[in-house]
Amino acid sequence: MSVNLPSPAEPLKIGTRGSPLALAQAYETRDRLARAFDLPDEAFEIVVIKTTGDDRAMIEADRPLKEIGGKGLFTREIEETMLQGGIDIAVHSMKDMPVRQPEGLVLDCYLPREDVRDAFVSQQGVAGIAALQPGQVVGTSSLRRRAQLLFRRPDLSVVDFRGNVQTRLRKLSQGVADCTFLAMAGLNRLGMAEVATAAIAPETMLPAVAQGAIGIERRAEDQRARALLEAIHDLPTGQQLAAERAYLTALDGSCETPIAGLALLQGGEVWLRGEILRPDGSECLAAEGRAPIADAAALGEEIARQLLARAPKGFFDWRTG
Repeated sequence: MSVNLPSPAEPLKIGTRGSPLALAQAYETRDRLARAFDLPDEAFEIVVIKTTGDDRAMIEADRPLKEIGGKGLFTREIEETMLQGGIDIAVHSMKDMPVRQPEGLVLDCYLPREDVRDAFVSQQGVAGIAALQPGQVVGTSSLRRRAQLLFRRPDLSVVDFRGNVQTRLRKLSQGVADCTFLAMAGLNRLGMAEVATAAIAPETMLPAVAQGAIGIERRAEDQRARALLEAIHDLPTGQQLAAERAYLTALDGSCETPIAGLALLQGGEVWLRGEILRPDGSECLAAEGRAPIADAAALGEEIARQLLARAPKGFFDWRTG
């Protein structure tokens, strides 16, 4: 189909949160669209939308996501703006996205996936998790990271630690914690890879579902946006996320439960490993499998079924000690 291209007079409006990382992701999206259609930057408008999750009082309070509304905190206002026509597309970190979109919106465009690993960050010269001394304080508000850390190192202390990359680094410098975790993907996109003391292998800390992936959401009936986004969609990332998101959906997962998952493409197959953990880190269940790429979603559902069948009643009860 022919595409009605945006122009400086009628720019495509790209919605995003206002954090430095969110803006970097929005500009990456703009740049890819501009290259794909040989358009000037002025043919696109970056629209910053403040979400509930950006509220400074919530960030400074270091309250877990479960207590203040879950993943929707980072997307609700952006999606409402799009449904009302205030923006044409929205750029999201996929690990922040709920497994179901509001009626009228679809997510079917993904940019090439970045480094999926977690980053260990210390400003005290600690080399990694194994080098931490008993009782040292680790800051994280991710239930997954908390549970994975305590599963391996129950002798450590964990405190809630919210905010964007810059906020968390400031808290480290203030001594709120001895170290923390960030995503390597975010650091790379910000040009701050040197902040990572070490990248943690997925074998040690399996990442969050869809970590490192950027998704672009649009209105379901907007065929113009659909045609534009098709030009920048990364098929391999979409195939990986088909397995991971189906796995998460089958687990009814969100930021409220300690769930990890990673899919890799190997030849004509997709390999998926999943983990679920008790919130206090006292138990970790894992499963993995392979399937043809065309059956990626079915594989995700199967891995989830295997884990749920093994999980005793109350496995996901939200307690951390």
